[in-house]
Amino acid sequence: MPMSKERDTEKSRTLITLDPKVTLRSNTRPVRVKGLALGGGAPIVVQSMTNTDTADIESTVSQIQSLTDAGCQLVRVAVPNEQAASALGDICREVDVPLVADIHFDYRLAIHAVQAGINKLRINPGNIGGRDRVEMVVAAAKEHGVPIRIGVNAGSLARPLLEKYGGRVPQALVESALDHVRILEDLGFYDIVISLKASDVATTVEAYRLMARRVQYPLHLGITEAGTYFHGTIKSAVGLGILLSMGLGDTLRVSLTGDPVKEVEVAYGILQALGLRQEGVEIISCPTCGRCQIDLISIAEAVETRLRHVKVPLKVAVMGCVVNGPGEAKDADIGIAGGRDRVVLFRQGKLVGQYPAEESVDILVKAVEELANEISKLPEE
Repeated sequence: MPMSKERDTEKSRTLITLDPKVTLRSNTRPVRVKGLALGGGAPIVVQSMTNTDTADIESTVSQIQSLTDAGCQLVRVAVPNEQAASALGDICREVDVPLVADIHFDYRLAIHAVQAGINKLRINPGNIGGRDRVEMVVAAAKEHGVPIRIGVNAGSLARPLLEKYGGRVPQALVESALDHVRILEDLGFYDIVISLKASDVATTVEAYRLMARRVQYPLHLGITEAGTYFHGTIKSAVGLGILLSMGLGDTLRVSLTGDPVKEVEVAYGILQALGLRQEGVEIISCPTCGRCQIDLISIAEAVETRLRHVKVPLKVAVMGCVVNGPGEAKDADIGIAGGRDRVVLFRQGKLVGQYPAEESVDILVKAVEELANEISKLPEE
């Protein structure tokens, strides 16, 4: 069974069609952030945000490195004060990943960040100040070739919009963003990315759907304040999954209360589940039942941990019994199916052999690494 480096993902890209009038990710206007492309059909970019004190250069750089090691492609840092802004120059010089400065309230911090070498700005139209201040920020961004994300959050909508719409509804988020888009466009600035985030799925999904009917700018997806690792993962997977399946979204951040590295892992998991991630191992494992006669939970967890370094897109099955196990294992690129204290190993649909259960992790990991190595040496198509 021949292997290719990419899988056919057309089906997963058209799971849901809720509105034929929306601008799909393939048609959004491309924006470049350092060497990274957002929009225009480019691969969806995964980003996260540091939770260190940005003024602490050493700890911030260390966390940025941890995020990039996990696969993060774009890292945002908070710039709440002059001390944080003053640290940006050193931080930018010490890391290779593109950086986004998150600015609220003080337009001067945005200008300082651009001059320090930041690669993208995120500003909130509800709190950055009047048009004259926005004009100064745009002038600096133009001069240095820095794109701007208009980041609208339901929690910080301007009072007139809340009064007009009677609350934090999708239409209010969209109008807030469009008001700011018009200002930037009036100033001849078009390197714009838009986000419209709420803490509930329905509001967020509808806001992005409405916005995609109005503009062709790249969309940054996220469910803001999604919650702890457990609840936040569920909420993000549902909300982002709907939007991505509609063909919306050029970049995303999963917002979790905890280690930002987990945000990156969850983001890639969502993309992988939708067939939008073209690298890394996808683990298929059963939930276990009374028929299982091996310690499948420990085996699956160990396999997942030990295969994180593999970047070749492979489906790996870790199955526990003879009902669905052999079929899933055969269908995967590499797979095992458990019996009584034993496992059988399949490679590309063919039985390789039978092994003691205690050797299953080593056997499976070795088989995956060997296949990944073989595929990586195939000539490009």
